[in-house]
Amino acid sequence: MADIWIINGIPGAGKTTTARALASSFHRGVDIEGDRLQEFIVSGSVPPGGQPQLEEERQIHLNVRNQCLLACSFAQDDFTPIIDYVIVNRARVEEYRQQLTGLKAHLITLSPGVPVALERDLRRPDKTVAHIWAHLDEIMRTEFDGVGLWIDNSNLTLEGTVNHIVSHQEEVLI
Repeated sequence: MADIWIINGIPGAGKTTTARALASSFHRGVDIEGDRLQEFIVSGSVPPGGQPQLEEERQIHLNVRNQCLLACSFAQDDFTPIIDYVIVNRARVEEYRQQLTGLKAHLITLSPGVPVALERDLRRPDKTVAHIWAHLDEIMRTEFDGVGLWIDNSNLTLEGTVNHIVSHQEEVLI
């Protein structure tokens, strides 16, 4: 059974940076960035938080389904897939679990705290959105209490974060 890693956290938590570093630590690793998949929609895109809400939800489900399809495809060809996306509730984790049948799925939530995430977010001028989504930190802490591996990466190096993830891989199955 192949492993798949899902890197979660609010914007600015370090999901994509960590996912790419984790992917590069494997012989054959791939980062499946949910935000990039949303950008594939050229016309009619309704991103998370957009309106109308029913279409926003439909596109989030579509995005998750496509993340999982890509992950399964890469895993079949001996790549280790890492998904990075914002996941805010247990129902969404269950959606991943159902679509990743046959893979060992690991959920990692990066949690540097809101002030650190906001500071990091300001250093990426092409995607400064953490101030809009900072409220999700509290929701995630409530929703995912006891689910997956939580990492306070506020004072960890990137290498330290990746090492922590890999050293706890058997503890974080979803």
